[in-house]
Amino acid sequence: MEEKGLFCGINRPKDASNLSDMEKKHIPVIHAPEEVRPGEPFRVTISVGEMPHVMDEAHHIQWLEVSFGENFYARIDLTPVFTRPEVTVTLVRQGKGTHETGTLRVVERCNLHGLWEAARDIRIIKE
Repeated sequence: MEEKGLFCGINRPKDASNLSDMEKKHIPVIHAPEEVRPGEPFRVTISVGEMPHVMDEAHHIQWLEVSFGENFYARIDLTPVFTRPEVTVTLVRQGKGTHETGTLRVVERCNLHGLWEAARDIRIIKE
């Protein structure tokens, strides 16, 4: 079976316990609280890769998008040379929904290696 190209869909780790160097440089790393309260702000720090990703004109991370559950929260555009692919955003989980957890998703785009995604479940504290 032919392997898909890097620009064919969203790239995810083939084996999360044994990442390739390509995956280590591209999969977003999400630092967020394990639980949040609806309506209260919380910080999320995202860096691209366990290993540093270059940010030169020929090879760089173009943007990161952040979603929580089915809701789009933010898009951060990055400029090569003048930025590094690490951001901190403050988010607020709104509503009094029935979900006990929500999935925080980050998708980033490398100009040479396509889209890469990471996800992390966060517990939503009900009162």
